[in-house]
Amino acid sequence: MSKVKTSFFCQNCGTQYAKWQGQCNACKEWNTIAEEIIQKQEKVAWKSEPTPANRAPRPLKITEIDSAQEVRMDTTDGELNRVLGGGIVPGSLTLLGGEPGIGKSTLLLQISLKLPYKTLYVSGEESQKQIKMRAERITPDSDNCYILTETKTQNIFKQIEAIQPEIVIIDSIQTLHTDYIESTAGSISQIRETTAELIKFAKETSIPVILIGHITKDGNIAGPKILEHMVDTVLQFEGDRNHVYRILRSLKNRFGSTAELGIYEMLGSGLREVSNPSEILISHKDEEMSGTAIATTMEGMRPLMIEIQSLVSTAVYGTPQRSTTGYNAKRLNMILAVLEKRAGFRLGAKDVFLNVTGGISVDDPAIDLAVVAAILSSNEDIPVTKGFCFAGEVGLSGEIRPVNRVDQRIQEAEKLGFNTIFVSKYNKIALKNTGIKIELVAKIEDVASFLFG
Repeated sequence: MSKVKTSFFCQNCGTQYAKWQGQCNACKEWNTIAEEIIQKQEKVAWKSEPTPANRAPRPLKITEIDSAQEVRMDTTDGELNRVLGGGIVPGSLTLLGGEPGIGKSTLLLQISLKLPYKTLYVSGEESQKQIKMRAERITPDSDNCYILTETKTQNIFKQIEAIQPEIVIIDSIQTLHTDYIESTAGSISQIRETTAELIKFAKETSIPVILIGHITKDGNIAGPKILEHMVDTVLQFEGDRNHVYRILRSLKNRFGSTAELGIYEMLGSGLREVSNPSEILISHKDEEMSGTAIATTMEGMRPLMIEIQSLVSTAVYGTPQRSTTGYNAKRLNMILAVLEKRAGFRLGAKDVFLNVTGGISVDDPAIDLAVVAAILSSNEDIPVTKGFCFAGEVGLSGEIRPVNRVDQRIQEAEKLGFNTIFVSKYNKIALKNTGIKIELVAKIEDVASFLFG
């Protein structure tokens, strides 16, 4: 048995220190540094078969490497497949994080019940009866899903050897612990060691593992930052618990794009895939109201139509308020400065409130033109004509700059029944004979005169 080694870790950010100190130098938090045993025995939890000498890895020329497309496992969930890049890659490790109660366990249990593969769902937070009650609410029983309530990795690997599953789901990584580290479950050392054991298991058996991870009050995955570096894919499940819609984003993906987006609706019977999110992001109202404009944005390869709401009113107090929801506040200040300097609109003494409906956050600069239209509409108290939508970036000189994938944006607007779209005159549009009118504009003044004449 090797000598027991200890070290000091910050329980907030995971920074390691040689000795105890009151404040963490990295995150500046006080009294978060605790001593943990980092090595007890030189053992491994997952014991693979010894590799013969003639099968030892050897370097290959890049031209000799087989470039065949990686076979993926279909999750039967269109939104999850899109975010993962087409499905689960065998031998991969995926980490799913999100707020408490947002629906992480519901999503993975729902998928495990529908998968055509033998699945082992390991829970360290709920009993088998609790999981059974939720499963009965979500979907009829499945013969492919096995439920295990266990937190020790050694026992989990024994059950994996007995059952031989094709996919393993761990709920959650913060509840696991191994005998080879003497510290509490959820500590920095335990998270790092148990994750390393699962990675070794996944890579040697080509069985994919999906982990659920807790997050801190700052919204980051709890535990050491190295956890996100170790896994292949990091997914973020987000949304407001007061709303029914949930958004699945990819923060890291070694096998696909990180720009894709999945949208779900939380129902009593589980999570429903939303195949056409534009319909839920645009409010349906009978009468036209000022201060609203429709923007076309891109999330990965998916075009979305979102509604921008603005309220401009005289400032009651000395300093005007600038408040945004789902949009960058600094970019709003820039657009207001451009409107005042280049277009002559006096907004310096007025409160401006901006909201992206649906509870989503958008950082696509192509919605700038819709933001301008919503602000001017509220300021003039004249509604934007129903059927108008916008796709353009606003520059500091007041010009309307071209945006990427404008053809897809136009097609999405036409599909949803819009009759006019405003885009930059500098965009190269390949579409011919479209049913939607394409209005080419060069400056903010052109848009303002067209809308409010």
